[in-house]
Amino acid sequence: MTQVVRQTTRDLRRHNRAALLSSLYLRGPVSRLELVAESGLSAATVTNVVSELIADGVVAEAGSVESDGGRPRTLLAVRPGFGHVVGVDVSETHVEVGLFDCALGTLGTVRHPLVGTRLDPDEVAGLVRTGIAEVLEDGDPGAVFGVGIGVPGAVRDGGIVHAPTLGWRGVNFAELIHPHIEAPLHLDNRARTLGQAETWRGAGRGAERAIVALLGVGVGAAVATAGRSHPGITTSEWGHTVVKAAGAACRCGSHGCLEAYVGTEAVVRHYAGRVGREPVIGDESDAELARIVAEAADGGPAAEVLAETGEYLGIGIANLINLLSPDRVVLSGSAGAIMGPAILPAVRDAVGRHALDYLAERTEVVLGRLGPEAVALGAATLPIAQLLASGGRTG
Repeated sequence: MTQVVRQTTRDLRRHNRAALLSSLYLRGPVSRLELVAESGLSAATVTNVVSELIADGVVAEAGSVESDGGRPRTLLAVRPGFGHVVGVDVSETHVEVGLFDCALGTLGTVRHPLVGTRLDPDEVAGLVRTGIAEVLEDGDPGAVFGVGIGVPGAVRDGGIVHAPTLGWRGVNFAELIHPHIEAPLHLDNRARTLGQAETWRGAGRGAERAIVALLGVGVGAAVATAGRSHPGITTSEWGHTVVKAAGAACRCGSHGCLEAYVGTEAVVRHYAGRVGREPVIGDESDAELARIVAEAADGGPAAEVLAETGEYLGIGIANLINLLSPDRVVLSGSAGAIMGPAILPAVRDAVGRHALDYLAERTEVVLGRLGPEAVALGAATLPIAQLLASGGRTG
């Protein structure tokens, strides 16, 4: 017997509120007329829901825009001061914690280095808790309606982390954090959170299908497909696809992986090998990569290493283009911010030579727009997404 699920008036109002708030947040600032056109809801419904959101302090008027022959249209936007969120980036080399307003404006960040390749979950959790306390030191903890954490691995069952690069297998990381904070906690893969951030606020915005490349010590990719309200986002272990048979050793145990050629520490090691130095790795690897990029302007080994990095990254992106046919590829993450401008021409050239012509022609390869805080900001989108799904209800 088929069970019929009837939607109550309350359910419908909740759905309309969530849909309009999501549209306003992701597309805004927008007018009421634009919300009517995009949502398909009646003008009366949009007016009523918007009035509720304004009364609740979630939304505010944000200026006006000229209309065609009529009165100026009032624009609406989510009010940044409605509340705060915390975003945490747990990478292989550091923990970065950021405090953001409701519009994802940065209010403060702290960073703590990690030491070692098999990191104790309790110690990492301790640094996360310390970082959260530090960014909230001068603020109101009660104003924080959510904490998001991005980790370099898969998250299952609400907070169980499988992160081979950290040596974690089935670690209940959420349980190490949640009892020590007041706000709801959200965990997800850091490549996925970065993809969400670049799609919402960065270089992936407006794309039908964007691939956001996380370039750091680890290398990953998120695929964001445009949706009516939220983009659908999936991740892949792109960094562990092989680009050279019997190539350089990768920390996953294989050889020739993309990460072994374009990851931050991989680039630093390749450079050190060319000039006969010990590689600078760990939390200092970003600074060393920046130094290599600066040195490359004068040619020599640094320029050769960056050219090779651009070639391999272009091959990896060409593989993604041939498989997934995106209209945009975004180079993001800490390494993307540091070396992206220097290697972008080489990457685009390699893509043009290795991707199928008819696919490469419709794909633009661009730099991320969110800077070195991108992954922490991406983690902050997790509680924001929950806020949007609830229609602006934080209780």
